[in-house]
Amino acid sequence: FVRAYQAAADAGAAGIVSLHLSAEFSGTYDAAVVASRSAPVPVRVVDTGMVAMALGFCALAAAEAAEAGGSVDEAVAAAEKRAADMAAYFYVDTLDYLRRGGRIGAAQALLGSALAVKPLLTLDGGRIEMLEKVRTASKAIARLEELAVERAGSGSVDVAVHHLAAPERADKLAQRLRERIPGLVELHVSEVGAVIGAHTGPGLLAAVVSPR
Repeated sequence: FVRAYQAAADAGAAGIVSLHLSAEFSGTYDAAVVASRSAPVPVRVVDTGMVAMALGFCALAAAEAAEAGGSVDEAVAAAEKRAADMAAYFYVDTLDYLRRGGRIGAAQALLGSALAVKPLLTLDGGRIEMLEKVRTASKAIARLEELAVERAGSGSVDVAVHHLAAPERADKLAQRLRERIPGLVELHVSEVGAVIGAHTGPGLLAAVVSPR
């Protein structure tokens, strides 16, 4: 981060907006805060409380504000507004990976396994929270679609669909959301990287809804 901030300053930046994934998941935010103290220009370090494209939408909002001539404070406000309005829902085949990584309690993981339920989860306050328990994978994925459509409503929204080793699931969900969300502006479909994937396991399917 020290090198990145220095490089931005050397390139002419008068201020830096440094956006990061939830501090509940990673020490990245804390590292950025430490580095910001020795930066040659003012740095605003922001814990978006998000991950993956949910964080990406915040970064895009900040960049658009900056490109429009906005100040550092205005870029931060744009990112924070996106984060506040965002909804991220996801399905995993098993809670075991989240339990092993300490991202969900052992009691919750054990309950899911014992009842043979398929969990639907959400990001709330930067934490992973259980949203609903559904009996089968197909019903869980159908419910994931319904949640995304309900959250999108009729306004202008951007949507991201993420998966891990489940491209057919992701493509099918993306197509359904294209058909069902009237105000859809941008739709991104991608596989998550190793950092997130290690905590969710294969079969992950996620929908991020970001009102504009």
